[in-house]
Amino acid sequence: MKEMAAQMTAAVLHGREDLRIEQVPMPKAGQGEIVVRVHAALTCGTDLKVYRRGYHARMLKPPIPFGHELAGTVHEVGEGVTAFRRGDRVVALNSAPCGDCYYCRHDFPYYFCQNMTDYGNNLSAADPPHLFGGWSQYMYIVPGSFLVRVPDDLPSEVAVLTEVMAVTVGLDRAKQMSAFPSEAFLFDDTVVVLGVGPLGMCFLMKARMLGAGNIIAVDLSDYRLQFAKRLGADHVLNVAKTTLADRLDFVRGLTQGRGADMVIETAGVPQAVPEGLELLRLGGLLLEAGNFSDLGEVPINPFRHLCSKSVRILGVGGEEPAGYGPSMRQMARYAHNYPLREFVSHRFPLREVEAAVQKAIGPDSMKVAMEPWA
Repeated sequence: MKEMAAQMTAAVLHGREDLRIEQVPMPKAGQGEIVVRVHAALTCGTDLKVYRRGYHARMLKPPIPFGHELAGTVHEVGEGVTAFRRGDRVVALNSAPCGDCYYCRHDFPYYFCQNMTDYGNNLSAADPPHLFGGWSQYMYIVPGSFLVRVPDDLPSEVAVLTEVMAVTVGLDRAKQMSAFPSEAFLFDDTVVVLGVGPLGMCFLMKARMLGAGNIIAVDLSDYRLQFAKRLGADHVLNVAKTTLADRLDFVRGLTQGRGADMVIETAGVPQAVPEGLELLRLGGLLLEAGNFSDLGEVPINPFRHLCSKSVRILGVGGEEPAGYGPSMRQMARYAHNYPLREFVSHRFPLREVEAAVQKAIGPDSMKVAMEPWA
């Protein structure tokens, strides 16, 4: 990888709540390498938690080039690259596996990798070629990364949601968990989604696509709950206006006293986990996809929450490469059914990254996009 004299703009995290706009050298693609021109990059819930805490479990010391949910076009390909060419619209997976550890060699999901390269987390902006994050004008794609071409019928402003939508592969896996005579997720099942930020919204849409019955959305934000209704939620419950007992009574009232068949936890706070277990019926499934950062521990009663209910718990550690293509195709197919273009509720030029982060933290936004060329 060689550097050119030109300077590119990028957002770099230097510590807790210390985001800076910096100029870094423009990389030139070498053998087997790709440089992408970023169309838009989103704020992720993990980004926001790292911003407020100043660190991440897999993070090296700052400065960290932020951003891992993005869509762009191939700007330059190095010698030996044949799968892509300049001008291709693409999305990139947020990590690159090593290909050599136990988990890589035994066909586990790529995020099991013990030597993961994480965009926006464990790459340093101080090291050439610097542009390891999507909150920048250009992004260097680490060799071994998964890059996926965007279908012609999917607009880039929707394609940028692919990484979030791909995490819903957890619902596909849930259908394979069959410890009881019936499957884990059946047509007309009652589903509760705890936390309807962007990830929860994607799970809500996926559950509707797979034939869920009643879907109950639970969140602190009336703004997001109203958006959830537009995406197919039958009922909404505001945590700030109800108690756990209220929510438990409501769900049981819809299910003849049983409880939900499935609870999807995407609130990203530890205390949502025991609530999810309380809301489940006997033999129900808790799909845990929200706690990607360590925000502490909560008490769980093994008898009441687990054994006496014979519950199943499926942890989702991320998306899978094979989920990107289907996710983009389904978003293109359902673009007329769901307000997908409104998922990105606010857009900011990269120079206003601090304002973008503050808007994303607030309750009146969905996805917030950085547009480096605005």
